[in-house]
Amino acid sequence: MAILTKSHLKKMNNKMQSDRRKFILRMARGAGIAALGGFVWSAYVDEVTASQLLLRPPGAIKEEDFLKTCIKCGLCVEACPYNTLLLAKPGDHKPLGTPYFIPRDVPCYMCPDIPCVPVCPTGALDEASVTTNGKLDINISEMGLAVIDRETCIAFWGIQCDACYRACPILGHAISVEYNKNERTGKHAYLTPVVHADACTGCGLCEKACVTEKASIFVLPKEVAMGKAGNYYIKGWDKNDEKRLEDATEIKTKTEISKESAIDSLNDTGGLYK
Repeated sequence: MAILTKSHLKKMNNKMQSDRRKFILRMARGAGIAALGGFVWSAYVDEVTASQLLLRPPGAIKEEDFLKTCIKCGLCVEACPYNTLLLAKPGDHKPLGTPYFIPRDVPCYMCPDIPCVPVCPTGALDEASVTTNGKLDINISEMGLAVIDRETCIAFWGIQCDACYRACPILGHAISVEYNKNERTGKHAYLTPVVHADACTGCGLCEKACVTEKASIFVLPKEVAMGKAGNYYIKGWDKNDEKRLEDATEIKTKTEISKESAIDSLNDTGGLYK
């Protein structure tokens, strides 16, 4: 029969306390790792989500490719003479180190020599996409597309305002003014802005100039701002759009109705007169 002395009891007590501390530390460490993993994952999700709405410098390639190609060197930011471009920093919930701009704060001032593009060492900003006949052409850049909120734009209320139209650097092409009769008063006209997607560069000068408290005209990435008709619809009058048919493939479906000729199918009354 073993006899437990005070010394034995003390050692056992110390071991139990040590094991308890190790267990608590392991639990705390595991909880910390899990929390850190969740934090990192949520930050990644936030960045990816925010990336879809970011406005990039002129000449930026598609966002997915841009994130893979941009080395976060900041040369484009340094080259911008108006401090338009920013580098995403920790806490911005944007892809870290990548360039972007906020038009309401500082828009792109459409520099003719586009200094931010040629300095890009990786092609994330593609010089060829903003070049016409061998010369840089800022007017063909596609940073985004201006969208008008008709509910808050005071021009659609009948109040005369052409701030966005006047601010547009491609006056009369990217934004025009449409005249319509004000049926409510019967003697006034609506002078409302219209954005033309084929000419708008997404510079954001219109957003900066908007007089409403929260801009009623704002720039979004083009793929976000515009819908997509899909490959099933072709502009028959547009030769360039018809080129999409070159790679089209024929899909034949067989149903009960396809067993009949088109004329018989159209003349089928479905037994209404039996």
